[in-house]
Amino acid sequence: MAGFIGKERHSVDEKGRLMIPARFRRKFEPVVSVAGGEVVAEIVELYILKAPDRSIELYEPFVWAGMRKSISGLSDFNPEERLLKTLMYESLETVELDRQGRVALSREFLEHAGITKDVMIIGADTKMIIWDPERLSTLLQESAARFASLASRYF
Repeated sequence: MAGFIGKERHSVDEKGRLMIPARFRRKFEPVVSVAGGEVVAEIVELYILKAPDRSIELYEPFVWAGMRKSISGLSDFNPEERLLKTLMYESLETVELDRQGRVALSREFLEHAGITKDVMIIGADTKMIIWDPERLSTLLQESAARFASLASRYF
């Protein structure tokens, strides 16, 4: 499903939990857990990735499955492809959405993104990108002049 569009500012609580915006949560596809023929719980599990640009990316399982397929196709015998696999999986974890619509971000992930309290969550269609607001603002200011040339190159 996905289709995350828009941005919202939120805060990480003292336990490192981040509230996912309701408009994004409505798009999640829960995984139904069944035990003894009865539905025990509907779990929303997300894949969380430390991105090279110092942001954090959140993916639903069906989106990550496509990426996983591409990564799995890389050769363990090609040093560059093996390195890419290692770098990707070293930067990846799974998190579950709790009943209040929050995900727990580990200290490692928060430090990677420079997040101490506030975050900007950007809906980027198939993923959510989580930024420290100041870091994002700096990136946008430094890159504003490049927008037109980037857009003309790719569109």
